Amino acid sequence: MTLNFEEEGGLTLPLECEALAYKVVEAALDFTGCPYEAQVNLLLTADEEIRQMNQEFRNVDRATDVLSFPMVDYEKAGNFDFLEEHTECFHPDTGELLLGDIVISKDKVLAQAAEYGHSPEREFAFLITHSVLHLTGYDHMEEKERLLMEQMQREILDKLGITR
Repeated sequence: MTLNFEEEGGLTLPLECEALAYKVVEAALDFTGCPYEAQVNLLLTADEEIRQMNQEFRNVDRATDVLSFPMVDYEKAGNFDFLEEHTECFHPDTGELLLGDIVISKDKVLAQAAEYGHSPEREFAFLITHSVLHLTGYDHMEEKERLLMEQMQREILDKLGITR
């Protein structure tokens, strides 16, 4: 797996972000049964920058905790069978599945960790897990989907030993 990690903004999270992100992305992909080596891009930024992205891409003028930009349009969440026919979904040199981009607000990681009474590590890992599920076709627009995503998120984080 390739994790393209980038960090901008002055705030620094009190954890080893890149190493933890790699571990969480890998665990989430294993959990979903992704049969391919994959590539994920992760940007850590500040509230103002993510607010601008949220405005540009979702027409929502406020900061958010995480944005997910999937590169693949899944027919069914977590079903990778159809991808062999779509060579454009794979990196031409490495052959890795191009999953997409994750953008996380470092400000929100710290604020939400305090609000929910758990560590910044747990909040950061949760946001990555949530986003990887989006990158593999899962969503939470309907109640049934939301409950499934919440269960999957818990199981992935429990497997990693990252709990509240």
